Amino acid sequence: MIHIHQDTDALVIIPTYNEKENIALIIDAIFSFSESFHILVVDDASPDGTSDIVATLQETYPDRLYLMRREKNPGLGAAYIDGFKFALKKNYAYILTIDADFSHPPSELIGLYNICRQEAYDLVIGSRYLNGVNIVNWPISRVFLSYFANFFARCITGLPVKDLTAGFHCYKRAVLEAIKLDFIHTSGYGFQVEMKFLAWQHGFTMTEFPIVFTNRKRGQSKMSSAIILEALLGIIKMKISSFFSKFHRNTSTT
Repeated sequence: MIHIHQDTDALVIIPTYNEKENIALIIDAIFSFSESFHILVVDDASPDGTSDIVATLQETYPDRLYLMRREKNPGLGAAYIDGFKFALKKNYAYILTIDADFSHPPSELIGLYNICRQEAYDLVIGSRYLNGVNIVNWPISRVFLSYFANFFARCITGLPVKDLTAGFHCYKRAVLEAIKLDFIHTSGYGFQVEMKFLAWQHGFTMTEFPIVFTNRKRGQSKMSSAIILEALLGIIKMKISSFFSKFHRNTSTT
């Protein structure tokens, strides 16, 4: 049983697989802020020892840093779902998500959290595409691929969000309580789209917050053509399934 001293209402979830070069750095960066956050690392049986690094850091950050070791790697979506369930069980009011590789600027967690806490939004998205294309050090082919994936997702879902595949968020717990997490089976980019789509269908409000996305400097990217194909097919399947579900949708989005 994990005991939590609830000195904050916000949990940052970091999913990891082979992130030994980055994990200690990003944990230290987040805990350096004046804003108090807790961190949950959800590690998918990384063979490089990522979880062992986190376990060692728990001695430095007792009662603030938590580790979930998963025995296999069933995908990013499943890792987030386990993290969300942990957050709900432990009564966090705000749940933030960030990649371990510094592609999302850790300092912007504060902005996401403050908007979600102080303004009338249930989901705040750290967006690469709100003001043009704010991506650094990606090859142009990958920029086009990401931009097309988002354009495709917007066309299929009708969501008025420019960065649907973003993985940098702040959720109010009510969003995660309303979504039936056990019925989500997409992963990767498809999972990110599905979460936003379901939040929108349930009538929750969302907004985008501009960030500069920077390609990783350490470690290897997990993106592959198979992940992209799974996302595109998953978005189509999700949209078709939505025709057979009843939701009250609030279209208030900024």
